Amino acid sequence: MANDFVKTFVQVCKNLQDPCHVARFQQLCGVKGTFPNKPTKPGSGQSEQDCPGLRKRVQNSDASVGNGAAGDATSAQVNGMQGDNTARPDGASAAAVVDSDTARAKPLRRNSLTGDVGQEFLIHNKFLFYLFTFGTELGNEMFFIVFFPYLFWNIDALVSRRLIVVWAWNLFVGQSTKDMIRWSRPASPPVVKVEVFYNSEYSMPSTHAMTGTAIPFCLFMLTYGRWEYPFLFGLSVALSWSVLVCVSRVYMGMHSILEVITGFLYSLLILAFFQPILEKIDNFYMTDHYAPLVIIVSHVSLGLVAFSLDSWSTSRGDTAQALGTGAGAALATYVNHQLGLLLDPPLSSLPLTFPPLSTSMVLLSLLRFAIGVAVILVTRMIMKAVTIPFLCQLFGLSSDDVRQVRQHMKVELPYRYIVYSVVGFSCVSVVPLLFRILNLA
Repeated sequence: MANDFVKTFVQVCKNLQDPCHVARFQQLCGVKGTFPNKPTKPGSGQSEQDCPGLRKRVQNSDASVGNGAAGDATSAQVNGMQGDNTARPDGASAAAVVDSDTARAKPLRRNSLTGDVGQEFLIHNKFLFYLFTFGTELGNEMFFIVFFPYLFWNIDALVSRRLIVVWAWNLFVGQSTKDMIRWSRPASPPVVKVEVFYNSEYSMPSTHAMTGTAIPFCLFMLTYGRWEYPFLFGLSVALSWSVLVCVSRVYMGMHSILEVITGFLYSLLILAFFQPILEKIDNFYMTDHYAPLVIIVSHVSLGLVAFSLDSWSTSRGDTAQALGTGAGAALATYVNHQLGLLLDPPLSSLPLTFPPLSTSMVLLSLLRFAIGVAVILVTRMIMKAVTIPFLCQLFGLSSDDVRQVRQHMKVELPYRYIVYSVVGFSCVSVVPLLFRILNLA
């Protein structure tokens, strides 16, 4: 009985991992890649298998990351539209069948490891394209640079700093798991690579699905009862946010259905672990005399663990970035408490209520946000410009090729930690202090 269950479970997992399901979903949503005709097997008269198995992660910077089979001669074509003259069965070119409602598009960002810009694809449903592009951005760096600060400066500092703790640990666990399991992205063809930035990473589990589940559900858990709003409203927002991010990763061709489901469930498991102890961690960061030492040692140690699991990829950089941000925010939390800055509202004032919207309140929050983000982006830009040349000089490396230099752990790890710990510290401590000076608190 148990053996039958295990066999059925394994079979279901294999089925959910099949890239053909991803390709069918993309076609259903109006994403088309005009792949070249498939080569036939010698003597068989039949085309090669449409759904190839897992491939090794792309490491060669000369390899094309696109919508053709990895490593073969056709991958350099533009989804089979080289010069828009790909032959079709009826003798017409691909360009001749593109109607007025169809848009050509390319990935928004180049591959983080190889520098490949990706290949063109056809979009027949623009609404879904923009919806899922927005959904996948909810798990990217720029969204968190916007979301956490806005929540911290304008709504609830306690909720924001606790969210940052969960976000950092969630990314560490997810990215480290990827580098231990080492499954590659869904094969193309049949999958169309709508996004290529993370294409050279491993894919199991989906860390976008993990953060896209952890952040909204943790936000719901932290705010329900602390703020007045209907339970069903909060649950609906969290669930909609999570589903949008998860489905967007399949749409982008970055994950199989199994990887997205695993990321969703994995994140819920991490939340279940952190929910009872999150308040204790926050109080420790604020009050314990040894908190700064513990924060630095623990976050750096976790980064060293993550960097030792596999060769360089964006997953290692993202892990160090999240841990650096978490360390900076935690140190700033300690400083704020010791100096009496940005105190939390007393328990007697709970539950908090949202004040009625007014023009002055909206303008003030937007002004705080604009000034704060400007400070963070300038800080990030300056720290990036200074840190890499300094580290290259320190370790005797040439800084001409930044992408190559950052593949060295001795450069990438301290670079990420220095830059983003300063960004996290600025967000939680420096910017609120600036608001006080400018009378914007």
